[in-house]
Parts: sequence; structure tokens; C-alpha cells
Amino acid sequence: MKVTFWGVRGSIPTPQHANLEIGGETACVEIESEGNRIVLDAGSGIRRLGHAMLQRLGPSQVECEILLSHFHWDHIQGIPYFAPLYREGLIRFHSHVPVETLHANLSLLMAEPFFPSPLDAAAATKNYYQFTWHSPFDIGPFHIVPFPLRHPQGCTGLRIECGGRTVVYATDYEHGDPASDAILQQYATEADVLISDAQYTPEEYPRFIGWGHTTWLEAAKMAARSNVRQLALFHHDPLRSDDRLQEIIGAAREVFSSTDAARERTTITIE
Repeated sequence: MKVTFWGVRGSIPTPQHANLEIGGETACVEIESEGNRIVLDAGSGIRRLGHAMLQRLGPSQVECEILLSHFHWDHIQGIPYFAPLYREGLIRFHSHVPVETLHANLSLLMAEPFFPSPLDAAAATKNYYQFTWHSPFDIGPFHIVPFPLRHPQGCTGLRIECGGRTVVYATDYEHGDPASDAILQQYATEADVLISDAQYTPEEYPRFIGWGHTTWLEAAKMAARSNVRQLALFHHDPLRSDDRLQEIIGAAREVFSSTDAARERTTITIE
């Protein structure tokens, strides 16, 4: 599998010089295996992914599977700017809510007075699917198990297996509840890559209890407990500069040595 990060920031895009090495687009991750791909979340990073997909495929019709962890703005705000939406093809949206709610939530993004063209008018065929937490399903060669994360209004984590390798996507969760922490550890165990929320530092966290995010320290502890091969810190705080993130990476490696920050336009190849 190949894991490419198109958006790694939390809360809001931050296109400023101090953040551009690690990246300022909000959450979007592409996972590819032998020509098959799924997309995790549709933050502002999906805009650049959409143009890349059209360049790869040329005149061919695009088929795209988009799995949404939840509907907070930074995880869906790129959908109106996703170029494949406006040409012939097929886009399948997946989430944990009923399909009627999924369609309504995404339609609201492009409804008056917020956007000039409605979702249903876009040229691509759009299909909507509901998955159930803890119930596995397959998309092509990818075997996917969704699970709940502790976050206001709910969030979905994903364990994705393909060709004997495993990626776990765990954005937007808050540590501290034993039952929720145990669920995440269960699904993260022995993963090749754990992509984990790490928005706060331990010093900041007491001011943000209940906001639904964890710290780099708790992410590193979870990676160690779960015996993962590699930890990618994700959902970086909008105030976090590249220089500060480099300091955090160094501190996290003292807890779990195979740690790095998820960085835009970079790919992890899992062999």
C-alpha cells in the first residue's frame, strides 16, 4: 500500500510560510494499491488530489471512493472544489450516518447562499453508503473495519487492510475514557502505520478538555501500547509552525522511536 497525505492540518487551512513544509491543508489522505484507491476525508487537501487524479487519468472517467470520518468543516470543506465532481464519472461517499443524512449534509455545503451550484447538479454520478461501526466491508482489495472514536458529535476511525498490510486512521479523538481508549488500541494493534490525531501538546491540553482531540504524547503512548510499526502524527494545530512540529517529533520519538509528522505531498510506502 501507498499512503499519500494531501491535507494534514486540523481546524482550518493555514497557507502561511511558517507551516508550508509540513503543510496547511485540512484532512485528506489517499491510500492506493495496484491502481485501486480510497480517499479518507475531504478537507481542503482534496482539491489538489482531484487535479492530480485528472492528470493521471486523462480523458478516462474517474471512479472515486471517499470515506468520511465525520462532518466537521475541516473534513468536508474541499468537496465543492473537488474537480472530478464536475465531469462524467462515479463518486461514492461513505459514512456512519444514514444515506439520507449523508446526502443532506453534503448538499448543505453547496446550497444557497453558500455556493453557486448545488451538489446534485454536478456532472459526476454520486452514490451514498452507510457503514456500521465494528462491521467489516470491502472496497476492491481493501478490507475496512470502521470503529467509533471519542469526539463531539461522533467520529469514525478506520482499520484498513490490504495485501497483508494495515493502516489505521484515527483522526479527531480524545484520550482519557478507558472504554474508548481500549477500542482504539484494539484496532490499532500491530498496524504498519497509525495515523493519529495529535493536535495538542500536554501543556495545552488542560485548556481544551472536551474539544475532542489528543496530544502527541498520548498518541505516542498509544502507538507503543499497540505495537505499531510507524506513527504519523496528524491533524496539526493551526497555530503549530514547522519549527515547533520538528521539536514535537523529537520529543515524541523519546516515547515511540518510529514517529514522524504526516506531511503534505509525501507518501509512505508499506511493503
